[in-house]
Amino acid sequence: MIKRYKPTTSSLRHLTVSDYSVLTGDKPFKKLTSSKKRSVGRSKGRITVRHKGGGNKKLYREITFGEQKKGIPGIVRTIEYDPYRSSFISLISYKDGDWCYILAPKNLKVGDEIICNGKTPLRKGNRLELKNVPVGSLVHNIEVKVGGGGKLAKSAGSSAQIITQDGKYTHLKMPSSEIRKVLDICYASLGQLSNIEHGMINIGKAGRSRHLGRRPKVRGTAMNPIDHPYGGGEGKTQRGTKRPKSIYGKVTGGVKTRKKKKYSNKLIINKRKKKRKK
Repeated sequence: MIKRYKPTTSSLRHLTVSDYSVLTGDKPFKKLTSSKKRSVGRSKGRITVRHKGGGNKKLYREITFGEQKKGIPGIVRTIEYDPYRSSFISLISYKDGDWCYILAPKNLKVGDEIICNGKTPLRKGNRLELKNVPVGSLVHNIEVKVGGGGKLAKSAGSSAQIITQDGKYTHLKMPSSEIRKVLDICYASLGQLSNIEHGMINIGKAGRSRHLGRRPKVRGTAMNPIDHPYGGGEGKTQRGTKRPKSIYGKVTGGVKTRKKKKYSNKLIINKRKKKRKK
């Protein structure tokens, strides 16, 4: 559910936020938090990435993406908000007395038991080898290299579907519609990640964007010719270049950016579908 506000002011007219009623934890677990130097898009004082700066102060939650607690059952203690990621997170207490944060799948509840092992019961939140996951199941936080920790499907509402088991590989359909092979001894967590409607949120006002650490963006056509390839001219004018370009003159549209000899090319069965212009 997305929470909407009554349009009592101009800024609230289109403002929407995630439904935080599912959260149970108010404050993060202190031992699993740390301060992190904020990235403001600068190197030695020079702007290297534009439109970054400001933002609210926040603590980093140390998330476990791998199999550090293999074979040890854990209990879900809280469902919490994480300012550094789009999905919610869960605080887990293990039977050996250890605590950790994991990415929270959809419908995970306080009191549920989870476990990470080669073969586990098929419950949401459990982490197991891909070869033991039934065809058609949804998984997230997927390893690409054995022991490397989860790399794929880690944002809000994302998941990959098991298409087939083929020899030592598992075929996965990614959120981008790409179908790729992953070694079946790699680990993945069961279920779809929480906060599914994150992509439908409307910022509502410029101030909220500043709270997130995003500085204003200026259209290239509003600049002077010296500042952007689209700049200059009287009134609204055409861009004057055949291909779309960045502020530095680099072509941004219709150019393939993937390396031709990338190691994972041989693991991709079907490439993701391209969006066609209407």
